[in-house]
Order: sequence, then structure tokens, then C-alpha cells
Amino acid sequence: MCAAGIGGTFQYGYNLTIINAPTMHIQKFINQTWLERSGFQLDVQVLTLLWSIIVSVYPLGGLLGALLAGPMAIRLGRKKSLLFNNLFIILSAILCGFSRSAKSFEMIVLGRVLAGVNSGISMNIQPMYLGESAPKKQRGTVTMSSAAFTALGLVLGQIVGLREILGSEECWPFLLASNVVPGILQLLSLPFLPESPRYLLIDLKDNNSCICALQRLRGHSDLGTEMEEMLAEQEATRGQRPKGLCELIQEPTLRRQLLTIVVLSSAMQLCGNDSMYFYASSIFQEAGIPSEKIQYVVIGTGSCELITSITCTIFIDRLGRRALVMGGYSLMSVWAVVFMVALSQQGHVSWMPYLSMVCIFAYILSFGIGPAGVTGIMPGEIFDQMSRPAAYMICGSLIWIMLFVIGLAFPFILQGLGHFCFIPFLVVCVSTTLYVGLFLPETKGKSLLEITEEFTKKRATSKHIANGWSGPREIKST
Repeated sequence: MCAAGIGGTFQYGYNLTIINAPTMHIQKFINQTWLERSGFQLDVQVLTLLWSIIVSVYPLGGLLGALLAGPMAIRLGRKKSLLFNNLFIILSAILCGFSRSAKSFEMIVLGRVLAGVNSGISMNIQPMYLGESAPKKQRGTVTMSSAAFTALGLVLGQIVGLREILGSEECWPFLLASNVVPGILQLLSLPFLPESPRYLLIDLKDNNSCICALQRLRGHSDLGTEMEEMLAEQEATRGQRPKGLCELIQEPTLRRQLLTIVVLSSAMQLCGNDSMYFYASSIFQEAGIPSEKIQYVVIGTGSCELITSITCTIFIDRLGRRALVMGGYSLMSVWAVVFMVALSQQGHVSWMPYLSMVCIFAYILSFGIGPAGVTGIMPGEIFDQMSRPAAYMICGSLIWIMLFVIGLAFPFILQGLGHFCFIPFLVVCVSTTLYVGLFLPETKGKSLLEITEEFTKKRATSKHIANGWSGPREIKST
């Protein structure tokens, strides 16, 4: 878990934090560089446009990485894909680290694209690798650790980005280049671990390597039951080849599973969690916290997500996936309403900024309860070995697309709705809660074939209700 996570979702969380941390310093660097090249400073509007382009290339790189993740997982395997992925972050660190020396802000742009590609690949392949390597009873705990690693990366990125550490004007290139450290740690640790046993058995048809990998992972435990389940899955997919993106979309038997990951992946970004971070600094300032202390308080928001992610990692295999997702989105719906009321009354009631501050922490805590982690593990639990890489491609692509969309749309939502800007997010949270409650079966402690059967039953029930006819009945009479 640690070897996969440190260069996986930890890397993503760390990238997400540090990449925008030295915003003021990078904008100043762009202006100085342009002045030296052309002899005049950039206009404020041009600088804003240029900075928005620089910001937007990171999610675009993430989308490219998500699309690359599926083919890489099939051709290179899960472990080799994670190892190869570190090449992108090493190149990114070199470009960003030497950008000031080379007096080239274009190097930062390219470095951000490569960092996005690295994040897009790691977010998809790490949970796939962990889910395929974990025993059935601990699959949720092991795979949910991806969310804990993301939150840990966020918190450490916030700490390293403090002005007293690497967030100063002199050190910002080192801050941008510091994301190479997790990549190096993974390159040193992951080669000593085995490949995914399911990939070895079902994709490569290598029984001996699969048994060796299981023995290294499980020690002296009895492997008979687990091998039987894997062989049953192998038999169910016999004669099939890994599905491509279009093939998965066109497969009628997987429509309900596909709709599930579309709903969950879209809701993860459209629920408004990132927008809470947007409000954090201004709300803390309204509450009377000195501006020089706000950066320390903001670390508390990331710590909230870390605490809940670790807690859910421990309890997910006891409470189940549905309960965590429904509970998380339900609580977010409640706090969204309270937050909008607090924002609307902030200028009239003196203690409302403190209520707004409580809402920020509570909203982020609720997001960490389930949506933050369960979303990433669902493609690995409801799709078989042949469909899983393509499913993760769709899941990852939607997350990055929605991140890009919400980044563009939120300023207009804020301008149009003002204090009630969380109404769209409230609708998303409520709708997702209803969908999960009505259509998502519980996957806790079940094999893939059992989960597939649950979806098949729901699909058959839906057709029965739609047709309004239950087949011939026996008529009894005297």
C-alpha cells in the first residue's frame, strides 16, 4: 500500500497543493521574464489570461494521463505502469526546478502538463493494483487507502508550501520540483513487490507467477479459496480480450455499472468540495483570524479530510460502501444549506462568520467520509478484469473533465447566484444520494461474480417493471 501510494494518489494530492501554492511568485516571474524579453510589462488582463492558461493545463494533462492509464495497465501491467509513470514527474520537476535559471515560464507550463499526466495515470492504476492484490475481506480497506494517501499529500503539500519552508520568493522553484521526492521513493521500493496476481493469471495466463505473487503477498495463508475465485473469474472471461473504451460503452450488459461510475465520478467534482477551499481564506479572515495566520488554519482543512479518510479506511469493510457514500453526500447536503444561510446573514449577524467556518470544516469532513475514497474503488469492484482498465479510463477522464468544467463555471455561478451559489452543488449531492440508495448494490465482502449477479438482478427487475408482465401464471380452480 505504501509503495504504491507514495508515488500514486499521494503524488496527486501533493501535486494539487504545491502546483498553485507560489501563484504570486510565478506571476511576478512571468512579468519579469516578459519585461526582459520585450522591454515592456504585460497588461493585467493579458497576465490574468496567461495565468489562467497555465492553471488549466494541469487538468488537461490529467485527462491525457487518465486516457493513457488503460492501455498502459493492459500492456505493461499494473506495477510496471506505476514505475514508468515516475518518468513524467521527474521530467516535470527538472523543467519547473530550472525554469527560473533558464528564464522561461514556458518550462513551467510544460512541467505542469507532465505533472498532470503523472497524476492522471497514478489515480487510476494505483487503486486498480491494490484492489487486484488485496484479499476479498480487506479489499475495501486496502483500496480506500488511496483516499488517505491523497489527503496526506494535500496536507504535506500545504506544510511544505508555507512561507517559512519552500513558499518564499527565493525557494518557489524548489517547491515545484519537490514533487520528484515521492517518485524517487516509489522507484526505490515498488520493484521489490509482486505484480497484481489477477493480472498475471487472467491477462497473462501465467498460473505459476500468480501463485508466487500470492505467496509473497499472503505469506503462509491458505490460498485455495482465493485461487478458486480467481479461476472462476478466469473461466467467466475465457476467450475475451481486454475491452477498449468504445467497446465498454457499447456493451449492453455493463450499462448499469457504467452509469454508476459516471454518476459517482461526476459527483465527486461537482459536489462543491473544491469550492469550499475557494471560500476558506476569505471566511477565516471574516472570522477575525490575522491574514498571516490564515495559511496555518488552511492546513486544518486538509487535516480534516486526512482524518476522515483514515477513519473510513478502517471502517469501510464493516460499514460497507453504500452507507459511506450516502452518509457523506447526505451530510454535505445539510451543510450546504447551512453554509448558504450563514453566507447570506454574514453582514447582519456578528457570529455568522464562525458558523461559516464550521461549515467549511464540516463539509470537507463529510466529503472525506465516503465520496472521496469510495468513488475511486468502485470501478475495481463492479467491473471484471477485461473491463476494469477501460472503466478506470472513464472514471479518471470524468474526474478531470469535471474539475476543468467546475474551475471555469464556478466564477460565473458565484457571480450569478451570490450567497446561494451552492444550490447546484446541493442538487448534485441530493441526486447522488438518491441514486446510490436506489440502484447501487452493496459490494462489501463479495466476489466479482457475486457483484455482477447483483447488477444483473437489478437489471432484470427493471425490465420486469417496465414490461408490466411477469410471464405465464398457473391458474388454480375447483
